[in-house]
Amino acid sequence: MTIYDVFNGDADGICALLQLRHAAPCQSELITGIKRDIKLLEKVNARQNDHINVLDISLDKNRPDVLRNLANGADIFYVDHHFCGDIPANSKLTTLIDTQADICTSLLINQHLHSHKKEHSPLWAITGAFGDNLNVSAQTLAKEQQLKQDEMECLKSLGIYINYNGYGASLDDLHFAPDELFKKLLPYKNPLNPIDDSSSVYQELKSGYDADNAHVADLKPEHKTDKVALFILPNKTWARRISGVYSNDLVNQFPARAHAVLTENDDNGYLISVRAPLNNKTGADELCRQFEGGGGRKAAAGINHLPQEELAIFIKKLTQQFN
Repeated sequence: MTIYDVFNGDADGICALLQLRHAAPCQSELITGIKRDIKLLEKVNARQNDHINVLDISLDKNRPDVLRNLANGADIFYVDHHFCGDIPANSKLTTLIDTQADICTSLLINQHLHSHKKEHSPLWAITGAFGDNLNVSAQTLAKEQQLKQDEMECLKSLGIYINYNGYGASLDDLHFAPDELFKKLLPYKNPLNPIDDSSSVYQELKSGYDADNAHVADLKPEHKTDKVALFILPNKTWARRISGVYSNDLVNQFPARAHAVLTENDDNGYLISVRAPLNNKTGADELCRQFEGGGGRKAAAGINHLPQEELAIFIKKLTQQFN
């Protein structure tokens, strides 16, 4: 029997799998990629009695390959918080899917392990939630764990840095390939430990984040109203890396406003990150699904490629969505 761990390359996907593997260590094949690489199940050709864990990628985007692997006789455990569409009825498919705006895959895995009385560390769930910009949910769980304020801030930083590492047009843009980053973090059952370990990846991620973030300190919006703001980043490696966490920073600074961060690409178009207002975390996925290659969740979504000639259409729909 082969075990496949299929996970999004961002903080939520990595922290969810860290919890799972700390609770149930095993040898598995790791299937992941950059954050925008979500059709990951097409890389899996499971056989009878193989087991697939799927974490933090949309079932709707992977439906054909879910059905194909089920037909091959594999068991699938699917945990996610993105739009899923109709869930296939199959005895070999177990799902834990919740699309509420205040939940993420790391929090769902934490609930799953707790309900099954598995020994695990909720601190990785807190880290994943902070990385997914679910600050209130992360703080709530941190208070339940009686964390000190400085400990909570450390986990928030780690979550942001892990999430930052997942953004790019290809693996070459990242500081660490997500499967490599997972392996480097796996020895740490407590996420506070790599922060205190000078030989860990924490300092390298922090240095990269600080350097890239400095480029956007004084960036002005290309389009702005009381309800929305749109920013355009150049076709640079630093811009591709910072786009997602910059989107989160903007919505945290202006919680009543929706934000779109567009990064120019090599194909005369844009890679887009959209964040719904923090005070009404809905609509981002609805907006992005109107465009080819778009998807995500209610609070945060994106479009893999928007042609330049569709920019005016996107701005119009962005304004309509969050008016």
